[in-house]
Formats: sequence, C-alpha cells, structure tokens
Amino acid sequence: MDWLQLIVLSLIQGITEFLPISSSAHLILPAQLSDWPDQGLAFDVAVHFGTLVAVVVYFKTELVDMLQATLSAPSQVRRYGFRSTLSATAGDPQLRQVLQLAFATLPIVIIGFVAKDFIDSELRSITVIATTTLLFGLVLWYADTRPQQHKTMSFSVAGWIGLAQCIALIPGTSRSGITMTAALLIGLGRSQSARFSFLLAIPTILGAQMLMLLDISLKEMLAEAVTMLSAAALAGISAYACIHVFIRLVERTGMRPYVYYRIALGLTLFSIIAWTN
Repeated sequence: MDWLQLIVLSLIQGITEFLPISSSAHLILPAQLSDWPDQGLAFDVAVHFGTLVAVVVYFKTELVDMLQATLSAPSQVRRYGFRSTLSATAGDPQLRQVLQLAFATLPIVIIGFVAKDFIDSELRSITVIATTTLLFGLVLWYADTRPQQHKTMSFSVAGWIGLAQCIALIPGTSRSGITMTAALLIGLGRSQSARFSFLLAIPTILGAQMLMLLDISLKEMLAEAVTMLSAAALAGISAYACIHVFIRLVERTGMRPYVYYRIALGLTLFSIIAWTN
C-alpha cells in the first residue's frame, strides 16, 4: 500500500463510519473498482481503532457518567432494589443507558460471530453493495419523512435497534444508517437516534476489533507500526470532525443528503455492473 492509498482509505473510513452511507462498502469498493491492492485486515483494524477513539473522545463526558453509574450500581441495587434502580421515572438514567446499550449490542455479537465466514466469502461483492446501498437508502428516506414522535428510549426500543444493527453485517447497509433508520421508525427524534447510534458504535466496534484481532498476529501489526498508526490517526481525526458536524446539522438537514448520495452511488454501481457484463 502506498501513501496515497493509505490517506484516501483512512479518510474514507473516518468520514463514512458514522454517516449513514456504509464505511465497509466504501473500503471494499476501491480495490474492486481500481488496481489498488486490498488493504488487508491489519489496516481495517487500525482505521477502526481510530474511529473508536474518536467516538470515545467525543462522548467522554457521557461515558464517564455511565462508568460512574456502573461502578455504583451494586450499592444502588442493594439500597433501592433492581426494579427501582432501573425505573424510567426514579431510577438512574446513566445506568439504564449502559444496560440498554449492552442489550442492543448482544444480537450482533451472536450473529456476527456465527455468520462472519459466510459474510466475508459470499457478500463482499459490488452487486451486494449496490443493492443494499440503494434499498436501505430508500428505507432511510421513508423513516426520515415520517412525522417524528419523539418517543423516549426504553429496553424494547434498544432491543429493536440492536436487532436492526445485525443487518449491517451485510456490506453496503451501513451500521449507523440502519440503527438510525430503526430508531426513526420506532419514533425517536433525529438527534436522539444519532446519539444512541454513535454510543452503540463503541461496544460494536470494540467487539468487531477483538474478532478481527483473532485473525492477525501482533508481529504483523508491529511490522507496519508507522503505517497503522498513521492510518488510525487520520481516520480518528476525520471521524471526530464528522460526528461533530453530523450532530449539529442533522435536525436541520435530516437524512435527505445521505439518501440522495446512496441513491446516486447505488445507481452508479449498477451501471458499472451492467457495463462490465
């Protein structure tokens, strides 16, 4: 991998990880559509680590509050009882959010572990990416145009979002896109949907990192330490900026810019498929 490919792919990962347009698709496509070599698993680990650091730093205040609530959970449960501690009216909202995020993460941990080999061997194609890009772009458009109900987060809502996140294992779907789509369809507001999706990315990306690390050696990572650190830094900086801009603008712009982009990308990919066949 030369430095141009490293810079381009790192920025692609950082910009697309938290936008509803699928980072996995955008990392797969350059090697599929050009003479660039596949960047390899070690590079994917590095750039995902960069985006993980970005979202942790961005939400550091909320994460510290959730950590404190988690550490104090045993004493709260002993004092008030489990049901009262998690009550939507009197319970600890930070502890409740921690458990909701854990509950929403569980489905993709199970399904991702079981389906990993099938996805890697059968679903990393331009046809699959074109189909999911277009299809779930239209679903996102439908979800965004429905009247916002501004429901509150609950364990059932978190569960449905977690189940929807499993669809993002298919390249081109977009993890952030499908989780925000599910949240909007259920009735959460745009900002609330985005924030929960981004917080949910933390355990999800961390779990995916641990799974990917099983397939690469520490020696391989150390051999390319400068390359990997550079990629992680570029991805992290661009991801942080992207999260900041998206949350500030999402109430104003809605999901339409990303829907238009997905439709354009999907149609372009189908045109390339038709041309090459």
